[in-house]
Amino acid sequence: MTQNDLPFPAEAGEFLINGPAGTLEVAVDLPDAEHARAGVAVICHPHPLHGGSMHNKVVTMLERSVRESGLATVRFNFRGVGKSEGEHDQGRGETLDLLAVAEWVTRTCPNDALWLAGFSFGAYVALLGARHLPVKQMVSIAPPAGRWDFSAVLAPHCPWLVVIGEEDDVVEPQQVYDWIDAIAEAERPQLIRMPETGHFFHRRLMDLRGAIKNGVKPNLPPLRKT
Repeated sequence: MTQNDLPFPAEAGEFLINGPAGTLEVAVDLPDAEHARAGVAVICHPHPLHGGSMHNKVVTMLERSVRESGLATVRFNFRGVGKSEGEHDQGRGETLDLLAVAEWVTRTCPNDALWLAGFSFGAYVALLGARHLPVKQMVSIAPPAGRWDFSAVLAPHCPWLVVIGEEDDVVEPQQVYDWIDAIAEAERPQLIRMPETGHFFHRRLMDLRGAIKNGVKPNLPPLRKT
C-alpha cells in the first residue's frame, strides 16, 4: 500500500507518494489544533537545476506563514530532486507533479479549501497548475515573468497575492509589474513590492512572513470543526 491509498496524515512528517514519473517526496506540516482551519496549501519550490528544493528557506518561510494562519501545508520535491524520481522537465513534468500532489490532497481532504503557493520557478508551476484545480487562494513569491514563458499562464479565479523584492537580482521587477498590468483589472493580484530586498529576501524573511499572513488573512477558511 502506498501513501496515496492512506488518509491525510494526522501528524507532521515526510514520505513518498506515487507521481507521474515515479515516487515524489512529500512533507506535511500541521497547524496547532486550536487554530486549525479547513484548508490545505500545496507549496512549490524554486528551480531544481539551481539548487531549489522543498527545504529552500523562502519556501520554508512561506510554509510557516501559511501554517501559522491555520492551514495544513504540503511541500514536495519536483522530479529529480531529493528522493523524487525522474528528471527535470522545464516546467511541463513539474506541473504534472503538482497536479498529482494536489489530486492526492483533494481526494484525502475533500471538504478542505485548496491553496496553491510557490516561489520563483515554483510560482510559475503553481500558476500553470491552477487552471486545472479548484484553487481558493494563490500565493506567488517572485514569479519569474520575463524568464519563463508566461503566455500559458492564466489569472487564477480566486484571491491572489504576489510578493516581490524591489531589488530582485534574479527576476526583473519591472517585468513582473508589466505582466500584472497586462492582466485584466478585475483579475489582477494584490501586489506587495518589498523594498530593499532581493530574490531570496535576505534579512527580510520575517517581513515576508508578515506580508503573506496579512495578505491571505481576508480569505482564510473557517476553523476546523473538532
